[in-house]
Amino acid sequence: MKKAFFSLLLAGACLTAQSQPALQMRLPAKNPMTSWGDQGNGSYINPILNADYSDPDVIRVADKYYMVASDFHFLGMQVLESDDMVNWKYVSQIYTRFDSPEWEKNERYAGGSWAPSIRYHDGQFWVFFCTPDEGLFMSHAPQAAGPWSPLHLVASVPKWEDPCPFWDEDGQAYLGRSQHGAGPIIIHKMSPDGTKLLDDGVTVYQGPVAEGTKIHKWNGYYYISIPEGGVGGGWQTILRSKNIYGPYESRRVLEQGSTDVNGPHQGAIVDTPDGKWMFFHFQSDRMLGRVVHLQPMHWQDGWPVIGVDIDRNGIGEPVLSWQKPVPGTEPFAPRTDDDFSGPGLALQWQFNHNPVDSAWSLEEKPGSLTLHALKAETFPLARNTVTQKTMGYLGEITTVMNLSGMAEGQRCGLACMGMENYLLGVRMENGRKILYLSRQTRIPRTKDTETRETDLSDVRKKAVYLRLSLDFKREVFQFSYSFDNKDFTPVGDAFYVHFGNWKGPRAALYCYNTLRDAGTVSFDWFRYSHDGPKGLLSLE
Repeated sequence: MKKAFFSLLLAGACLTAQSQPALQMRLPAKNPMTSWGDQGNGSYINPILNADYSDPDVIRVADKYYMVASDFHFLGMQVLESDDMVNWKYVSQIYTRFDSPEWEKNERYAGGSWAPSIRYHDGQFWVFFCTPDEGLFMSHAPQAAGPWSPLHLVASVPKWEDPCPFWDEDGQAYLGRSQHGAGPIIIHKMSPDGTKLLDDGVTVYQGPVAEGTKIHKWNGYYYISIPEGGVGGGWQTILRSKNIYGPYESRRVLEQGSTDVNGPHQGAIVDTPDGKWMFFHFQSDRMLGRVVHLQPMHWQDGWPVIGVDIDRNGIGEPVLSWQKPVPGTEPFAPRTDDDFSGPGLALQWQFNHNPVDSAWSLEEKPGSLTLHALKAETFPLARNTVTQKTMGYLGEITTVMNLSGMAEGQRCGLACMGMENYLLGVRMENGRKILYLSRQTRIPRTKDTETRETDLSDVRKKAVYLRLSLDFKREVFQFSYSFDNKDFTPVGDAFYVHFGNWKGPRAALYCYNTLRDAGTVSFDWFRYSHDGPKGLLSLE
């Protein structure tokens, strides 16, 4: 590889914001170099996906690459596709709901899908994942774009995690997994159709927080790739044996070392059709969540060598920049904008817990997302809150909200969700529309703290533009509003939302009523500019 692409510079330490001026944003020059992802010159900068795609798993099928990640209480699990391992787009969602009463009451925060695996076998894509409460699930599809089969509960057992299927050359199927906590690594025999386990499993390895099982077979060896050491400060371990049940040799192959990339682990080993090897992993970034890095890899004496051994201790360390494994693709990031003109919600959107399908519509007012307000005590308990990941270090989100259908007690608007929830919205109070701010904890039944900002009834506006400006490096977020989408007025003080419930901060559109089921709101569009490839924003 050309030396121009070898960069052992590491990501700078995150900046903590104190008292900060208003966010300054601008449109950059054409084809700017961005601080992450595809650089447009044949190289990339880590993270390749600067958003919360936690516990990523990736496979190659022919000349395409496919990724899944943990989505927890946001539904449903997204499938992404790439031509070059660096630029990714959504192609499907695997499921839309869990059949459990708790998922109808918004009582599964931090539950849901943990560390899925995706595989291709017998002409089908297969995805397996565990939830901490319900058990081990499986779905399959003839194409990554679907349709995906209804979720099948393979095993109704709580506190399993991080499953991975494996079909051996003789047709015997296996499933590897770990235990909530995490570890040990356990191997089960499984029916070839993936619908049931055939035994209680055999423990093949015990290690410090051993989880994230990924099983492969190359050149007669079984390889189990696992993260160890915990989310924030762990490393990647490779196990190798001639027998799937062991005994296994082990080798640490990737660690933080002298870099600033903490906990470089849990991911996927993937090759290209022409024989290049790469390794995907996450980094637990205290700002955005668990972001995705891509490391070079090669083989030496039958063992993967990942990253670059900067400190010369025999263990690889993450690189900041590298040559793209597959050249030619123009830079882009996963979709964030939406004009709500499609037949269904765009794939970047995920509901918080199970949706109530009768209470949202793209057809009631064509070209808009209409939400009907259902009764809820607090925002965390509100049904049909629709969310998407925040993307990049710097972002600006704007939406327009039609208020003509509001009812007494209704609240609707734009939110930022995480450890805390911050809302800018409009509530109907004594027949008047009031612009308000709210801050809530992640505890679902904690009473909302609301502040009255502006009485909108006096200005007789049927619509209001809401904006959320994001600067993760300075830890400064700011809400503002406008009546003409030109002049925006800041609302309240700057704030910040932390990682919580195993997920990074999210943008959300919400609508609920504290009194009864009554009222509607329509969002005509949602625009999200950011500092990533073709995201159109940069720091000034």
